Amino acid sequence: MIPEVTDKSVLFITTKNLDYIRNAQEINLIKKNASSCKIIGSLSKHYFFRLITVFFSLLKTSSTPYDTVFIGFAPQLILPLFRWKFRKKYIIIDFFISLYDTFCLDRKVIPPDSMAGRFLHFLDQSTLSSARLIICDTVAHGEYFVKEFQASPDVLFPLYLQADQSVYHPIPQRKPPHLQDKYIILYFGSVLPLQGIDVILNAMSLLKENKKLLFYFIGPIQGKGLNAICPHSNNIIYIDYLPQTQLAEYIGWADLCLAGHFNKNIEKARRTIPGKAFIYKAMNKPMILGDSPANHELFQADENTTFVEMGNPKALASAILDLFEKHLK
Repeated sequence: MIPEVTDKSVLFITTKNLDYIRNAQEINLIKKNASSCKIIGSLSKHYFFRLITVFFSLLKTSSTPYDTVFIGFAPQLILPLFRWKFRKKYIIIDFFISLYDTFCLDRKVIPPDSMAGRFLHFLDQSTLSSARLIICDTVAHGEYFVKEFQASPDVLFPLYLQADQSVYHPIPQRKPPHLQDKYIILYFGSVLPLQGIDVILNAMSLLKENKKLLFYFIGPIQGKGLNAICPHSNNIIYIDYLPQTQLAEYIGWADLCLAGHFNKNIEKARRTIPGKAFIYKAMNKPMILGDSPANHELFQADENTTFVEMGNPKALASAILDLFEKHLK
């Protein structure tokens, strides 16, 4: 339940693709609890065109009929420009990412002390101060917003991700006949630094001679400068992209899934729970998580959940082998 949505007329705005896991979750919650809901978004695959579409739609839309304005992914791109349009409205933002943290500290494409870095910091801080309710994905992330941007702890509302259960749900494990004798380990992701892709690839390289194991690495690794870490081998299959329904099928084949985050040098990796962890959980799949404060908010070590030291490919490879040996018993 999201406060100030129940029995309210809600205007939901997002610049992220509408089928994005966070958008789908919030739209479903709003539709379930609000008296009415209007959605402003775009189906375009290109962020720039989505942004333009949303801007023009907002200019044509009156906020008068709505009690609550809910701005989803990246409210920093909407609220500063359209704050005048939302006067006297209850404003909710999903501060899923900090632009300053993402571009300056996570991806390191902008120096934090540069003019651009200081502007992003100001934009984050200004957006947070303009909201009546701030939704964050973990308690740890919310604490960072309080410390770094002076967000009010009284208006923070942690809302954990949820997988789309119409796509991701427990299914019988039906491996193709030629894979029946393989122990399948699967990873999928967008190949971002905080995910710790180098840790995963190094762990795969340590195990690449074990013919009883088969790794599926699903993600756009080409051109990322990572191919040399773990070249192709007989037990590693690289796939750039799969649509969600096919991805669910591959996860269904897996005996073990790698969730992360495994990067130990990016603080954001310790404050966030990887979205894929919620997908693996929804499909009741055994997984390996990075041993971070955020992951411990929601998960505990059990038969389906194993924690490993972040940034340690040997520990990840050892955990994979241990789970494989337990599988054989």
